[in-house]
Amino acid sequence: MVALGGNAILQPGQRGSYAEQRHNVDVTAAQLADLVAAGHELVLTHGNGPQVGNLLLQNEEAKATVEPMPLDVLGAMTQGMIGYMFQQSLTNELRARGIQRPVVSLVTQVEVDVEDPAFNDPTKPIGPFYPEEEAAAIAAERGYIMQPDSGRGWRRVVPSPQPGRVVEQEVVSGLLSQGAIIIAAGGGGVPVRTAEDGALTGVEAVIDKDRAAAALARAVGADMLMILTDVPNVKLHYGTPNEVSLGEVSAEQMASYVAEKHFAAGSMGPKVTSCLDFVRQTGKQAIITALNQAVAAAAGE
Repeated sequence: MVALGGNAILQPGQRGSYAEQRHNVDVTAAQLADLVAAGHELVLTHGNGPQVGNLLLQNEEAKATVEPMPLDVLGAMTQGMIGYMFQQSLTNELRARGIQRPVVSLVTQVEVDVEDPAFNDPTKPIGPFYPEEEAAAIAAERGYIMQPDSGRGWRRVVPSPQPGRVVEQEVVSGLLSQGAIIIAAGGGGVPVRTAEDGALTGVEAVIDKDRAAAALARAVGADMLMILTDVPNVKLHYGTPNEVSLGEVSAEQMASYVAEKHFAAGSMGPKVTSCLDFVRQTGKQAIITALNQAVAAAAGE
C-alpha cells in the first residue's frame, strides 16, 4: 500500500495547471513503475488538498451562475481527476518497459461515525481566505464554522473524523486478485455515513489520507504500508541543531516518540500514527520515506 504525498502531484509554488500536475505525476509514475518492476503488487492512494482547494475557489467565483457543489462531491471529483492522471501515466510507463498490467482508479467511499468527537471540534481548514467581516457573513449565511488561519485571514474548518470501513474494499481485493494496480481512497476517500437501512449519504468532512491508507492496507491484507513524502527519514527534534534521522524503529520506541510529542499534528504526526496503528494491528512493516527512496526502502535498504 503506497500513500503518495501532495508533492507527487503539485510542487510548492506551482499554480496547479494540468501541465504542471501531469508532469509531476509522470515523474512519480516512473518511481512507482520501479516498484512494480521489482515484483511488488500495488495499491496507491494520494492527497487532494490543493485540488479540492482550487475547486472551492471555482465554486466561489462561479456561484452566481453555477450552483456550488458540496465538499463530498468535490472529493469524488478530485479522485476521478487525479486517478485518471495516474492511471494513464502509470499505464504508459509500464507499457514502455514491456510490463502489461491493468491500472484502475476507483472512486472510493469511507464510512465515518457521526458520533466521532471530531464532528464537535472541526479542525481541518479548507478553501480560500476571507477578511473577518466577510467570514462572519458567510458563517451566518451558510452555517459554516470560520476560524483565523496562519495570520492570513479566516477560513472554513470542517471535521476530520477517523476512517471506518472502506466501502469498496472487497472490490479492491477482487481487482488485486486479477493482477490490477489500484488507485483508491484518494484524499482519504469520500466520507459517508450509513443509515440503519444501509443507505449511504455523503458527509462534509475530510478524512486524513494517511489514516485512510492504513485502514485500506489492513482491509486488503497489505504486507507493507509505505507513506511517501518529501523527506527521506522521519526526524526527531526536526529543524533544530539536535535533529536526528530515524532508520529502523520498533513500534514501542516510535510510540514513545509520539508520547514525547516529536511529530507535528499538521504534518508528520498523522503519518507516524497511521504507520504505528498498521504495525500494531498487523505485525507487518510500515515505511515513511521520500519518493525517490521507495525501491530501496521496500528492499530493506
